[in-house]
Amino acid sequence: QVQLVESGGGLVQAGDSLRLSCAASGITFSTYVMNWYRQAPGKERELVASITNTGRTTNYADSVKGRFTISRDNAKNTVYLQMNSLKPEDTAVYYCNALRDSVLRTNDYWGQGTQVTVSS
Repeated sequence: QVQLVESGGGLVQAGDSLRLSCAASGITFSTYVMNWYRQAPGKERELVASITNTGRTTNYADSVKGRFTISRDNAKNTVYLQMNSLKPEDTAVYYCNALRDSVLRTNDYWGQGTQVTVSS
C-alpha cells in the first residue's frame, strides 16, 4: 500500500518560514520524481517544485523561485519543501506527489495535503 504523508503545515505570518515534509512508503522512493503542488481556494492545483529521483535537478514555479527549496533524502524516503519569505498568496493546501513514467505504465501517487496559511 502506497502512502505519502505530508506534515509541517500551519499558520504563520508574512515573512516567516515553514518546512514541509512528505514521508513515502510502499514505493521504491529513489526511482520517483517528487513534486510539490498547491491548491488555493477557488484556484486550480499548480505545480510548485519538482526534484528528480537522484536529487540532482530541481525546478520551481516562477512565483516561488528564490524563496522555496525542494530537497530529498532517499535514505529516509522523504522529500522536503523549505519555504522562506512566505507571502499571503502562498496560502493553499500543499500536496506531495510521486511520479514515475515508464514505457509500460505511469505510477502517480498523492498525499492527503497539508494546509499552509500565511497571514498579512
